[in-house]
Amino acid sequence: MSLTWKEISLNEEMILEKLPIEKVQLVKYAGASGDFNMIHQDEETALKVGLPKIIAHGMLSMGFLGEHLKDIVGENGFVKNLKVQFRGMVFIEDKVICKAIAKKKNEQEKLIDLDILAETAEGRVVTKGSASIKYY
Repeated sequence: MSLTWKEISLNEEMILEKLPIEKVQLVKYAGASGDFNMIHQDEETALKVGLPKIIAHGMLSMGFLGEHLKDIVGENGFVKNLKVQFRGMVFIEDKVICKAIAKKKNEQEKLIDLDILAETAEGRVVTKGSASIKYY
């Protein structure tokens, strides 16, 4: 879903729905990130530390938001900045929905500021922040 500068309107909500989190995805992410904490891979370990089940790496939801922004701007520009706060856990089998809402367009700089959010299909907010995309 690549959008041009003109195709993005203020307060427009752009959505990316991810497939449910699977264990193989978490194992691959552990290898890529170097975070091999077993709460992300082994249910027994997750239960032992008081979690209801395996949780995804927090940075994975940030990565989903970055992917969403990259998809929005496409080859028309780049993601200039991305800031997030982690608000909740993503569990294995959760479906993450990423949202970006255009809040400000700077015509002179071709810069769009956005509010961004990752939530579960049930509406539980897991990551929230802001970002800017710059168009060429």
